[in-house]
Amino acid sequence: MSIVRIAVVSAGVSEPSSTRLLADRLANSIAGQLESVQVDVIDLRDIAVDVAQSMLSGFAVGGARDAVRAVEEADAVIAATPVFNASYSGLFKSFFDIVDKDTFVGKPVLIAATGGSPRHSMVLDHALRPLFAYLRAVVVPSGVYAASEDWAAGSGDTATLADRVERATGELAALLGGRVRRAEQVDTEEAGISNFARLLGDSLSQS
Repeated sequence: MSIVRIAVVSAGVSEPSSTRLLADRLANSIAGQLESVQVDVIDLRDIAVDVAQSMLSGFAVGGARDAVRAVEEADAVIAATPVFNASYSGLFKSFFDIVDKDTFVGKPVLIAATGGSPRHSMVLDHALRPLFAYLRAVVVPSGVYAASEDWAAGSGDTATLADRVERATGELAALLGGRVRRAEQVDTEEAGISNFARLLGDSLSQS
């Protein structure tokens, strides 16, 4: 079975970071729903200087280079950002600006965000979803937003944060399940064609 590679990008800048905490929850949830998976968590806070230098140079440098490669080669991406001024953070946008946009074509992306108030949840549909739609990614229907109150024991929301995490990662797993099955079907068909060609060649050489 092919290994599914998931790149989880966290743009949280505080320490500790609720954005990183949400990213870790999403990473653990998707890892538990797929049989053969490799999850790479990228904390942009650790490579912020390299991201800025990459923007100036026009190509990824330092730690940003490995992070960009992980995203470009991933089968799917989970992208989490804090809400700054009613949108994604500058660090979040800068990082995705240095990723080759063509590598997102058809790639499943799960969007997530954190903020102090539930009112900021609209950032998912007004900022994050249009960004990845522009990159021609396949954005998972359910995004995950976590406000400060979602980290408490109880929440006024009709669905708990855990429920939202499981629903969104379930949708991502379903998309990836289809991709894996199609990839395995192609491998099987190619193997069958190769075997047929070999048998045909042996038959002709014996005649």
